[in-house]
Amino acid sequence: MEGEALSGAQLIAQALRAQNIEYMFGIVGIPVTEIAIAAQAVGIKYVGMRNEQAACYAASAVGYLTGRPGVCLVVSGPGFLHTLGGMANATINCWPLIVIGGSSDRNQETMGAFQEFPQVEAGRLYNKLSVRPSSLEVIPAVIEKAVRTSMYGRPGSCYIDIPGDFVTLQVNKSSVKYIECCLPPPISMAEHSAVSRAASVIVLSKQPLLIIGKGAAYSHAENNIRKLVDLCGLPFLPTPMAKGVVPDNHPNCVAAARSTALQHADVIILLGARLNWILHFGLPPRYQQDVKVIQIDICAEELGNNVRPAATLLGDINAVTEQLLEEFKKRSWKYPSNSEWWQKLRGKIKNNEERSKGLALQKSLPMNYYTVFHHIRELIPKDCILVSEGANTMDIGRTMLPNFYPRQRLDAGTFGTMGVGLGFAIAAAMVARDHTPGRRVVCIEGDSAFGFSGMEVETICRYNLPILIIVVNNNGIYTGLDANSWKQMLKSGDPATCVPPVSLLPNAHYEKIMSAFGGKGYFVETPEELQNALKASVTDEQTPSLINVMIDPQSERKKQEFPWLTRSNL
Repeated sequence: MEGEALSGAQLIAQALRAQNIEYMFGIVGIPVTEIAIAAQAVGIKYVGMRNEQAACYAASAVGYLTGRPGVCLVVSGPGFLHTLGGMANATINCWPLIVIGGSSDRNQETMGAFQEFPQVEAGRLYNKLSVRPSSLEVIPAVIEKAVRTSMYGRPGSCYIDIPGDFVTLQVNKSSVKYIECCLPPPISMAEHSAVSRAASVIVLSKQPLLIIGKGAAYSHAENNIRKLVDLCGLPFLPTPMAKGVVPDNHPNCVAAARSTALQHADVIILLGARLNWILHFGLPPRYQQDVKVIQIDICAEELGNNVRPAATLLGDINAVTEQLLEEFKKRSWKYPSNSEWWQKLRGKIKNNEERSKGLALQKSLPMNYYTVFHHIRELIPKDCILVSEGANTMDIGRTMLPNFYPRQRLDAGTFGTMGVGLGFAIAAAMVARDHTPGRRVVCIEGDSAFGFSGMEVETICRYNLPILIIVVNNNGIYTGLDANSWKQMLKSGDPATCVPPVSLLPNAHYEKIMSAFGGKGYFVETPEELQNALKASVTDEQTPSLINVMIDPQSERKKQEFPWLTRSNL
């Protein structure tokens, strides 16, 4: 054979590297082990995880944090199937992701091959693109297409199926068509007439509200959005992962008056946010019947969903915000800070914050959620990346833990996915290590949420990622039982018939999982113990740690006092 021979594994690795792929997460085995080895040889960082689902979550978080997809590498059949949750989560969150799955050898198809499964067909439901290369020679073109598709338009997941015999098959390098790195996504702008119409609607508003979505965070629109907020004096509400696009401590942030802001606004400007369940679909009774909605989105199909908009601005969030800025500079308009609307919002904010503070300063033991988050807020670094999941833990944490910088909060997201926490934290720590050294990752989870991917603690220790995990432990899902109630319950008979479905084992020592792998574990029952563990963990910038915080098993959101704290406000 003339020229240099390459294996399929080497070809895949080189094609990924040519597309500036930096990170690969997965679990190796037949037939993909050689692909991981080849990826490391060309400079791609490979992180071996303990579950394919967590690996897929990690790769998708890289896509959100960097704008370029991470890769999830998995084996055939069950390995591929375990990634479906991650693919769906990425596509519904609009995050770029590439999944590469091994599959059975081509000459064994339909014979009942090892782990044979119709992976390309199954992948179509969860991905923007689901494809199998027809030959080794076209692999670079297929990989470029997948990377490009994952990032262009509305981002999402793409699946590439690699038959097992392709991995070790050799090809002459000269016969391969190499493809250059795809260009960054093109930046589209809204029609000038739409920008002018939107500005006119805003100028005539009596009770305006700007809603910032994670699409704005993804498009790096923070500088222009801050300028818009300051120039126009608009009250703004961030969706959970948009926290920090404009800092939560900005005087125009009305997150603590969320329900009031949504219910009484007459004009709403949606910046990369969707009128889905998170925003109650834009419909009464959560909104005014005649509310005027201005939609700014990169996806044309999203415009007009659930509510007929007063103006639609199709384009990149950052570019369109700049267009709006230019329009308002011409008009020299600013919403008055002494309006009745502002007075109403500020009154509600003050009232809610005082109630929250009262709960946070309660001295009774066991602690409640608000007390725990109060101490966490005081002691974790202001610039840390916050990962959060759980039911009450995530909801209350969102209101109690501020974000000051964009793309530094990762949670269950649009799909409401539990189990994402440790995968997201591992991805964030890898990216931080390379791009912002010294930035800490703090992962705050409910005890139920931690259980989905708890063995990834070993991955954290193996790669020496100084992640701080805080498990807010209430012995259950939503609520649990204390140890005495648990013992009494077991006297009634078989736990499978008498224990409430929301219950978990009381006082479980999750911190011992961390210490088992060489990290530091803390079991905490009082505010003083929590403060000491937090100080020790934050000070130690080299060692992973887990703080297991016991709280009142019946501690909940105060729904009557805090109507904005509902499960539908994730």
